[in-house]
Amino acid sequence: MLNESVIGAVGISQMVVRPGDTSLAHGSGDMAILSASFFVTLMESACNSSLADLIENGDTTVLTDLQFEVLHPVGIGTELQGAATCTSFSDGNLIFICEIHDGQRMVATGTMNRKLVDRVTFLAKSAALAVMSQQAPRD
Repeated sequence: MLNESVIGAVGISQMVVRPGDTSLAHGSGDMAILSASFFVTLMESACNSSLADLIENGDTTVLTDLQFEVLHPVGIGTELQGAATCTSFSDGNLIFICEIHDGQRMVATGTMNRKLVDRVTFLAKSAALAVMSQQAPRD
């Protein structure tokens, strides 16, 4: 079972920006710079990495809240490193401080809240909600 010893756990992630990772490719902007969604993905990957050896097999975490700031644009070919440090764990809620760096330069920072969940229960609930939404009357 995950306990307070998770506080201070650090995870890392990395990626090299490809043309398909850009705002232009995703339709979220008109420049060939890293899409905001990949900053989030890199932060989530670092959070998951920090928990890899601490979390039980049947458990996982899901994103519940995110606040982040992009400090510098990142272009194609840039190698990025993400880091996440768990700063709080209470009632199944984990808080991470995240940073993304291009070498020594910090290009994004954020706070990510994740909820500890039982994998099977969470997927069953998700499937039930999907069935219910498909059965909802259409106007």
